[in-house]
Amino acid sequence: MKRILLTIAYDGTNYSGWQKQKNPDVITVEGELTKALQQLFRNPELECIGASRTDAGVHALGQRAIIDVDTTIPAEKIPLAIRSFLPADIIVTKAEEVDGEFHPRFDCVKKTYEYRFWNAPVKNPKERLYSAYVQKPLDIDRMNEGAKAFIGTHDFAAFCAAGAQVSTTVRTIFDCHVERAGESVRMYVTGDGFLYNMVRIIAGTLMAVGMGKLEPEAVAGIIESKDRAKAGQTAEPQGLTLVEIFYK
Repeated sequence: MKRILLTIAYDGTNYSGWQKQKNPDVITVEGELTKALQQLFRNPELECIGASRTDAGVHALGQRAIIDVDTTIPAEKIPLAIRSFLPADIIVTKAEEVDGEFHPRFDCVKKTYEYRFWNAPVKNPKERLYSAYVQKPLDIDRMNEGAKAFIGTHDFAAFCAAGAQVSTTVRTIFDCHVERAGESVRMYVTGDGFLYNMVRIIAGTLMAVGMGKLEPEAVAGIIESKDRAKAGQTAEPQGLTLVEIFYK
């Protein structure tokens, strides 16, 4: 029996998030991946364990999941072998054998997310599934000034959506910055973990800063307040991509 770590990329547009649901009519990325793995290895009991849950419409380039499987297929050949069993919007980009005690969620040391805004006078139809549209000009210098407040270890209760079941809202952010590439404004944030909708609320808050609705120095006060009502809106899901998950 081998424990295989998979790296998965997907376009989340057509899925109700990553996590498999009890209702078979709800189509999820994990559900489609599990079906493909069961077909490939001819094992209807085979299950995978993912590293991170993404919401409906959210994308990934570096999602991770493990499977335990008895197979003669070399790990590095699995991405090619499974391709024909998967829909076109889900791809296993890498597979590697790991220690039997390895866990994709508990052994994670940090994650990087990207959030994209399409910032232009008119919408771009090619960006509608991968960016949140903002017509008013975004000042990325202001956004970067506000982003500095997120870096460090803080109680991010103000950036956690209602209904989250966590023992603590304290998290550490290693980097948070904003870049512009033409009309595409991209926020990158790396941390040891994230609360429910935390990245999208950070994005919505920095969007307000970039539009001049909120001063950059106000972000630190919002964090200290631990009050969700004081932070920005939850940015739309299609702008979010799970870029990479890091291990020791």
